[in-house]
Amino acid sequence: MDQEKIGKFIKDIRKKNNLTQKDLADKYNVTYQAVSKWENGKNMPDISILKEICNDYNKDINELLNDKKFSKKYKSKIFIMIIILLIIAIITLSVIIFINKGTNTNNDNFQFKTIKTTCDNFELSGSIAYDNSKTSIYISNITYCGKENETKYKEIECIFYEVDGTNKREIDSYKYNDGNITLEEFLKKVKFNVEHYSTSCKMYKENALSLEIKATDKENQTTFYSIPLVLEENCK
Repeated sequence: MDQEKIGKFIKDIRKKNNLTQKDLADKYNVTYQAVSKWENGKNMPDISILKEICNDYNKDINELLNDKKFSKKYKSKIFIMIIILLIIAIITLSVIIFINKGTNTNNDNFQFKTIKTTCDNFELSGSIAYDNSKTSIYISNITYCGKENETKYKEIECIFYEVDGTNKREIDSYKYNDGNITLEEFLKKVKFNVEHYSTSCKMYKENALSLEIKATDKENQTTFYSIPLVLEENCK
């Protein structure tokens, strides 16, 4: 998911409808600081809020999340025409293939599920966007709400796992080893944005995803934190 694109999308909607950041924040029950971070591409709204915004302003969330856009300005009209003709040819060929295979075009629509944690010491924002061919996972805003911890760590790593019984498969990780950082400071930096991870969200079993934090202090003492993740509801 392109945070900058989504931020520009939200900002455009707000301005076109003559809303202040506070107006938009009140409408979706968030702070105006959160709206500011969305628009600056520093953060992204929960997928349920993003879906609500698109519904309210008659926008296609599938088009927004597909992220299919041209990122370069073309130097001549001739080159643009060539690109357009190529796209038309590809689309035409794809339509023919889908028709021949009897594919249902509704399969291209994204479905969304919210990711939460059952761990009392942590909170986070997470979501899965999926269709019949791919799955994207997004996790951010991880906060520690356990007992106060001001320890300065020299190295911390957060690993995103898929768990199958006793087996754990690493999906992604974020590591900080520049020293002298607290757990809270580290978590502000952690963000996972995994595109095209799996063929189907249906593959995820209950409690199949988790985060694990490994924090080593200056005395080489290591503390582990486990953050089990669950889907708001099963994929269909």
